[in-house]
Amino acid sequence: MDKVAMISGANRGIGLAVATELRRRGYRLSLGMRDPSASRMPFDAFTFAYEARDPLGGQRWVDATVARFGRIDVLINNAGICTHITLEDGTSEQLEETLDINVKAPFRLIQAALPHLRKPGDARVVQIASLSGKRVKNLNAGYQMSKHAVIALNHAVRRAGWDDGIRATAICPGFVNTDMAAGVADLDPQELTQPEDLALLIANTIAMPNTASVAEILVNFRHEDLF
Repeated sequence: MDKVAMISGANRGIGLAVATELRRRGYRLSLGMRDPSASRMPFDAFTFAYEARDPLGGQRWVDATVARFGRIDVLINNAGICTHITLEDGTSEQLEETLDINVKAPFRLIQAALPHLRKPGDARVVQIASLSGKRVKNLNAGYQMSKHAVIALNHAVRRAGWDDGIRATAICPGFVNTDMAAGVADLDPQELTQPEDLALLIANTIAMPNTASVAEILVNFRHEDLF
């Protein structure tokens, strides 16, 4: 397979699971992470020191990917943070950081990659969003705001790229067995959605033809009335 997939936050958790699954399926990988030297990847791949808050970081990574592979077929925006920011005591600095990493960075990365994604005729963009982008269940207003914005960004990509064959999907999980969830959820890790589960969903979704576009996938390990 000649297809090239860019994945941010690929050194662990969901990003690493997706990279592993796409590599198994023959994709060539460009993996963005803050510190490639600290990567947990069990295989060799092209890595790039991608800092989400750097306004030029996305363009630099895209340029490096195109220089290495000559094309971009899939962009997966996975990097994100989950700082607890309530209406009562959240700070503007916390909110700015969350919006920078969870919303502005994917926006900039898509902008940089869009000219290249238009070329294949069947490119795919995936946003790792959250069920917090579909409903408000706790008091983490800052995180919820950021993930609602990611859902809007996903639909903006669908609209802007549709005529060129770009299809975009927002993956909206509840708690996933990652380091991020371990910091906020007092739950049995084995009962949570596993990163490998999401990797299979993503790999299968981006393999769908242009005539079967999937806008959003809501995933949870427990029942919610939302479903």
